[in-house]
Amino acid sequence: MDNKIRIQLSVMMFLQFFIWGAWFVTLGTYLLTGLKTNATEVGVAYLTQSIGAIVAPFIIGLIADKYFPAQKILGVLHVIGAIMLWFCSTAPNFNAFYPYVLIYMIIYMPTLALVNSISFRQMTDPSKQFPPIRFLGTLGWIIAGFTIGWLGWEKNGSLDLTFKTAAAASLLLGLFSFTLPATPPLKKGTQTSVRDILGLDAIGLLKNSSYRVFFLASVAICVPLAFYYNFTNPFLNEVGMNGAAGKQAFGQVSELVFMALMPLFFKRLGVKKMLAVGMLAWVLRYVLFAYGDTGANYWMLIGGIVLHGICYDFFFVTGQIYTDELAGEKFKSAAQGFITLATYGVGMLIGFTISGPIVDAHKTAGSLHDWQQIWLIPAAIAAVVLVMFLLLFKDRNRNVDLQSPAPDKFMPATDAI
Repeated sequence: MDNKIRIQLSVMMFLQFFIWGAWFVTLGTYLLTGLKTNATEVGVAYLTQSIGAIVAPFIIGLIADKYFPAQKILGVLHVIGAIMLWFCSTAPNFNAFYPYVLIYMIIYMPTLALVNSISFRQMTDPSKQFPPIRFLGTLGWIIAGFTIGWLGWEKNGSLDLTFKTAAAASLLLGLFSFTLPATPPLKKGTQTSVRDILGLDAIGLLKNSSYRVFFLASVAICVPLAFYYNFTNPFLNEVGMNGAAGKQAFGQVSELVFMALMPLFFKRLGVKKMLAVGMLAWVLRYVLFAYGDTGANYWMLIGGIVLHGICYDFFFVTGQIYTDELAGEKFKSAAQGFITLATYGVGMLIGFTISGPIVDAHKTAGSLHDWQQIWLIPAAIAAVVLVMFLLLFKDRNRNVDLQSPAPDKFMPATDAI
């Protein structure tokens, strides 16, 4: 891969996640304070991510993989996305806003797979060449958050500018995409079934009792995760944190740090302890939010944000590696698609659905909320998932035959990945 292509892919990845980070983090605050919605409507708006995650495989499997070059589809989707984001910024109320954000997320979620596909197809050694390029994506999200915090758009009531900024970046990436290296469809002329698209060929992994425990824990832990996505920014702004979006970006900085440290932790802890530490971090994060404030306990708020690196890397990245190892060569892609659909599709959908009504139920005087009671609910959910996982998961599984209901195979814990 030459330097020109490396620069192109880096710019693509930076813009891809800058766009998302520019509006997604502060969406709840924008809806509650700008459009005067209730928390249930915030949950409904965030639920569009799950709808997009469920629809995305069909767009990729039925269109991108069979008929058109990936870079051209990426370009078209981001140009249309720019229009939807601009309309989001001008919508006068939630009823007008919702169709635009729904269409946008159905359009945006497939682009996450497209940028990866375009990148991998240009690389001669993806294991070495992809991480630095993907790093630029996280950097894009971080810079978006720092920019919003630095400009004070939350405090000034100017969060409509987040959508306009994202729209401009989306238009830029859309046009830039047409200059990316050609990435023709790989499955042109082949038949694709719904089973292929949803990764259901990997469903045989659930015959393995420990993977079944992990799978169910993954779905369940996404329920409290939805509380974080929905309401962290409104919470931080309501309790008086200045530049909350910028402070939240430290969560992505933490993610990068712990990603770099993961090989060391893997060697020492193994899969079960890594997953357990990740879930424990969710419990601790919500407890810190419950008892934190902008006074003497300000460190709790920052600590809850910085725990993002452990929450995400130790559970989700470890889970992806565990799934990849257990699936074997033949079912790797199907297994990753299956677990993604279950977590970001089903698990997050449940979380987005219940979190809004729970926040509304704890509304106090005016537009304030009893955040201590609110955050203790996802903390309790995460704690229950953690306990059940510790009791039922066995860190001794290796590859399972997806074609037959063979009993679990066992191996030493240190070799689990």
